[in-house]
Amino acid sequence: MRGVVRWVVGLRSVVSAILIASGLSIAGLFVVRRLIPMAVLRASNDVVGNYLQTLGGIYAVLLAFVVYVVWGQFNEARALVDREANEVLDLYRTVEALEPAERCAVREGLRAYVDAVLDGEWDAMACGRLEAGNPVGRILDGVWDALQRFEPGTRREAALFNEALKRFNDLSDARSDRLTSAQSRIPGALHLLLYGGAALVVGSMWLFALDNPWMHAFLTSAMAGAVSHVLYVIRDLDDAFTGDWRVDPERLIKVRAYMRRHASGAAAAATPDAATPTRDAG
Repeated sequence: MRGVVRWVVGLRSVVSAILIASGLSIAGLFVVRRLIPMAVLRASNDVVGNYLQTLGGIYAVLLAFVVYVVWGQFNEARALVDREANEVLDLYRTVEALEPAERCAVREGLRAYVDAVLDGEWDAMACGRLEAGNPVGRILDGVWDALQRFEPGTRREAALFNEALKRFNDLSDARSDRLTSAQSRIPGALHLLLYGGAALVVGSMWLFALDNPWMHAFLTSAMAGAVSHVLYVIRDLDDAFTGDWRVDPERLIKVRAYMRRHASGAAAAATPDAATPTRDAG
């Protein structure tokens, strides 16, 4: 249901952007047709056609390149979130070999870590309010301290302890990569080039001399609508953690649900053992 709602909201935003761009292009077209005589426009049709063909080709290549880049960044951000969730789950399972005190401390820290990411850091990423000393980093430091307190006594414990350390480092790297991805944006100069190029391409359509003004308006609005649609997709995908199409924390939510079920099951399994009375030997 949440996906359907997001799709409807995204569709409404796209349609609004297309309608606004198309309306502005038609308004500009009729202003130009009133200010410049048709004879002047008709005399330069061939020149404007060659110019628009060259400009449109260059701009189309630019749009394709930027769409490719932002789509790749979006997929990379989604993969980083999945990797981070997998590292949390792997570490949660790997510490089973630790002593009860360290195991409980690590698992409690991991549950607190996922809660802090989903309940606080995720919204902070969307709003661009990430800070260096946020609580999530301190929770990870607490997990590291709990791991360091463990002293392996057997080869099996040593092997699993080394694996737990590796998983922790991978988790820390995955979080750092996610935060970096959340702050990656298209440079301002490229934004200027994209929107300036759009204005030039659509504005060049005004310089043609078509006898049928409604056909001219249709072609101009179609061009403006197509370009605005692509620009909208670029702007939305450029910020992977907000907007209509954004990375979903579904994998982290599933990991949190698993850890809560596991903790509840472990507590339920331990309670009867502690409460069961011992039989008298006689």
